[in-house]
Amino acid sequence: MPSLRAMKMIRSAVLAAATVVLPVAASASVNIAIGVSVNTPPPPLPVYAQPACPGDGYLWTPGYWAWGPAGYYWVPGVWVRPPAVGVLWTPGYWGWGGSAYVFHAGYWGPHIGFYGGVNYGFGYTGVGYEGGYWRGSAFAYNRSVNNLGVVHVTNVYNRTVVVRNVERVSYNGGRGGLTVRASDREQVAFNERHYQPTSNQVAHEQAMRSNHMQLASYNHGHPQTMAVSRVGERQNVQQQRVANGVRSGELTSHETRSIENNEARVHQQVHNERAANGGQLDQQQRQQVNREQNHVSNQIDRDKHNDRERK
Repeated sequence: MPSLRAMKMIRSAVLAAATVVLPVAASASVNIAIGVSVNTPPPPLPVYAQPACPGDGYLWTPGYWAWGPAGYYWVPGVWVRPPAVGVLWTPGYWGWGGSAYVFHAGYWGPHIGFYGGVNYGFGYTGVGYEGGYWRGSAFAYNRSVNNLGVVHVTNVYNRTVVVRNVERVSYNGGRGGLTVRASDREQVAFNERHYQPTSNQVAHEQAMRSNHMQLASYNHGHPQTMAVSRVGERQNVQQQRVANGVRSGELTSHETRSIENNEARVHQQVHNERAANGGQLDQQQRQQVNREQNHVSNQIDRDKHNDRERK
């Protein structure tokens, strides 16, 4: 039986294998739950390490499988600033809607709602959130499930979290899916006032949508980038890929120089555009930078595969 959330958000019958991609507004998620459906479930959740929190006031949003024209793609977990003090992130999830798997978009709200019972890790055990709570206007972090690194965080505590669902299943209902149902408390949370995903979260998902190495059909469930410290960190991730390629011998010195020159050009482009735009990038500039970063990412992948062919 469809969940309360599905009944509220799905205004018409969902057609199997039909995918509707709606225009993306600055405050809306790329995968709006209305009409987004797929006839096959998403892959299992990959196992990954959480990057260190970049600073006080950031909240962890776990990675998830999203859907695009080329199929499922992984959106890395990332630390983000919430849209308001006192709100928490309820992750999105895939659920069986009776004839297809439907994506229920995540949202910000004063309490954690239902997210399919999916154990996303790092405090998101499948029910509620054990990673921290708001203490007045400041967020208190549970060190036992958060990687706080060496950053100075004002409010920290230690509380052991018992995880009963250790499965990597990434969807609710259907064949092989989780059987958890929304509690009364989660249904109340769903009906509270919500904030949609922030513009940074939307930009993050869009960037991964156009990166073919995040596609499940390409990476077979093992994405190239599983988590990042904050939105816009792709250049650091790609520099690490280059370093790994040099150490393994997959990249020659000529290939490395070419990649680094292209990375430097993108970095300079971002620097110049931020300087000319009050330290910010507009939507068109972000899209252009994303295309350039995709070009560098594809170059790294292509050059590594060239090494295999030479052998």
